[in-house]
Amino acid sequence: MMTGRLLLAGSLAALIAGSAAAQDVTYNVGGESFEGYFAAAEESRGLVLIVHDWDGLDDYERRRADMVAELGFDAFAVDVYGAGNRPETTEARIAATRTVLGDAERMQALMLGALEEARRHSDAADVLVMGYCFGGTVTLAMARTGEIGDSVGYASFHGNFPDGPAWPEDTPPLLIMHGGIDRNPSMSDLAAFVEEAEEAGLTYDVEIYAGADHAFTVFDGARYQERADTRSWATFGRFLDARFGG
Repeated sequence: MMTGRLLLAGSLAALIAGSAAAQDVTYNVGGESFEGYFAAAEESRGLVLIVHDWDGLDDYERRRADMVAELGFDAFAVDVYGAGNRPETTEARIAATRTVLGDAERMQALMLGALEEARRHSDAADVLVMGYCFGGTVTLAMARTGEIGDSVGYASFHGNFPDGPAWPEDTPPLLIMHGGIDRNPSMSDLAAFVEEAEEAGLTYDVEIYAGADHAFTVFDGARYQERADTRSWATFGRFLDARFGG
């Protein structure tokens, strides 16, 4: 159901110190090379896959992975573009996202291959998938497939709502975090997702942040909103605790 709780969250600064054990990871899927990032928690309570936004895996996802590790969860930032493919123009970024989203079978293979690599670095049994913008779209696309059988949940920060197969009956809980003035996806898109989720009998929560635009979590970005970022991160932390039994 929709949630609009008043979130009591402190500063994010204490969570940005970095993981005690973090490294870039080169791995292969289907003969292609990819560059991910793994951040280990001191005493891990689970594994979190982080899917990057439309400009590819960079220091933003590394920073978020470190923050997840500080919360007590191993984090693996996934690369779905390929080693060295970090598009810099709008046109190139649109093309890269369409390449991934336009081939559902390959996208699934890339995500499952990344999970396999993550498990080489983490002993955690359960996994939760989360993503930002384009990565949030990939996250929900994977939720629709049901292919990550040991997933305990999916979280999307200002991601879109992809079409796909019927939602599996055993889809784990979903968390959607959305900016109140975001136009892509719009509130109409969000409402359509909620209607579909209700029809499918999904367990989900949606939080909407007043005055927040698309990409409201991107540090130093033109549309960054500290209030929405802080509150959404606190909500995500509680989601992790709930899904991993914390």
